[in-house]
Amino acid sequence: MSVDLEQAAAVLGLLAGPPAPLSDYYLRQQAVRLSVSPGFDTLLSLHAARDIEILDYQVATVRHVLKNLRGRALLCDEVGLGKTIEAGLILMEYLLRGLVRRVLILTPPSLAEQWRTEMYTKFSLDFILYDDSAFRASADPWRAFDRIIASLDTAKREGRREAVLAETFDMVIVDEAHHLKNRNTQAHRFVSGLKKKYILLLTATPVENDLEELFNLITLLAPGQLETAASFKRKYITPGDPLKPRNTSGLKQLVREVMVRNRRSETGAIHSRRRAEVVQVALAPDEMAFYRRMTAFIRGHYTAGVAAATGGVSQFVLKTLQREAGSSIEATVSTLKKMAAREEYPAALRRVLDTLAAQGQRVADRGKLAALLRLLARVTEKAVIFTGFVETQRLLARTLRGQGCAVAELHGQMRRGEKEEQLRLFATQAQFLVSTDTGSEGRNLQFCRILINYDLPWNPMRIEQRIGRLHRLGQTREVLIYNLSAAETVEAHLLELLDAKINMFQLVIGELEMILGNIRDKRDFEDIILDIWARAGDDQAVRREMEALGNQLLAARQHYDALKALDDKLLGELMADD
Repeated sequence: MSVDLEQAAAVLGLLAGPPAPLSDYYLRQQAVRLSVSPGFDTLLSLHAARDIEILDYQVATVRHVLKNLRGRALLCDEVGLGKTIEAGLILMEYLLRGLVRRVLILTPPSLAEQWRTEMYTKFSLDFILYDDSAFRASADPWRAFDRIIASLDTAKREGRREAVLAETFDMVIVDEAHHLKNRNTQAHRFVSGLKKKYILLLTATPVENDLEELFNLITLLAPGQLETAASFKRKYITPGDPLKPRNTSGLKQLVREVMVRNRRSETGAIHSRRRAEVVQVALAPDEMAFYRRMTAFIRGHYTAGVAAATGGVSQFVLKTLQREAGSSIEATVSTLKKMAAREEYPAALRRVLDTLAAQGQRVADRGKLAALLRLLARVTEKAVIFTGFVETQRLLARTLRGQGCAVAELHGQMRRGEKEEQLRLFATQAQFLVSTDTGSEGRNLQFCRILINYDLPWNPMRIEQRIGRLHRLGQTREVLIYNLSAAETVEAHLLELLDAKINMFQLVIGELEMILGNIRDKRDFEDIILDIWARAGDDQAVRREMEALGNQLLAARQHYDALKALDDKLLGELMADD
């Protein structure tokens, strides 16, 4: 057990003598913990984490950061190796030992919810998001809450920045930390100004243009570690070639004192492959007529960039309706009926909604459902069927049971115990698991290798999260992905875009978020898709706009590939054993 005995004796001394004021309670609590907690050779977090297969290289990383880097580290594992898991384990170690209480996690906006889910499902840690109603309602939220997840853009914004910088955090975690590589940016200055005891910076690609970017990141962790920018450039960068290091033995030693980089080739990471197949769906004539009617309604009520469009229907509701129309009649009709019952909508609009719902209920055939049944007739092993909507999930489960299939179910309205029971059923007796996205959050399903996307989320990260339930650490077999696609629907265009332009289904887990982060349009990807679809007058216009977005994605993919090759070469040289 490695404990600083002198420090322990000093703190334990506080336990003797007369009663102290309440303000000393936290210190006394730390004293007790210090007297019984093992050193960092024994990791407490391994027993606190759940539903995680923790690999040896992750354990070694956590120990190294705790013992040698003292909680201030640049985690630069290759994409897909679990930097989030490593950061969570490090955080848990400090929390369990009473060394950390106040935590701030800074992420890109698109990853904030994902971080909250990961922290809760894997580490049982509750964080509040910066856009939660309770956070917004607080008079001083940055002080009121001990565990906060915020977007870096939000935290550094004028009017909030001063409040955040006024607080002291025990630990700060910054995801996608390559956004801090320029020390002249407001983001870099903001993170530098945070009052923090421990800090973790996470990025797979710390260098893009020159080695000074590495200097800027490391200086956030350990000011003075690489001396000044001028001396770093003079000592360690080859004149005329900003990406070529010199005096590498000295630089290597300095970098290793703050950086960890695990490579896929050196770990027990995923070695299985993916294979995706498009299952063409022929919608029945009345189905397609209903889909077109729904599209016309949505286009008629859509106004680009306006939260509540003409007629009082919000963009969020319009997006939901169009996505439901691509999923099932049942999901669409359910929402239409709920909308028609809302008295705040004008009477004329409610009559239109009633008419649409009635038209949907008259649709007799289900072309996509028939295509699914034909596909499942060829499947001889376990398979997970994903949908984004609970009404569709119930339809599929009901239909499959009617066909004599053994079915397990997951959806977000289930209690935890019910979900566990259904997962046991799927692992033992049931051949098919029919699940919504929210129902499967935090679940590891790598004992199965077949995934069927009955419908497609418009956010590619959601698609990736579905695949990641099966294609993850511990998966030894090729993962087969079947995507149902009906012509002239949003999902057909989206599938063509993602497959043809960036070969999405062959990307390593985690690479997709790097690519999406590089496209010029910084809006939410679902909003980009809705805008293209709703503004288009016909299918030809949709193809033209999707092609333009596809070219952005292709350029982002090419940029990422070049950046990955550069960092692999450079960091491989700096982190390689002598």
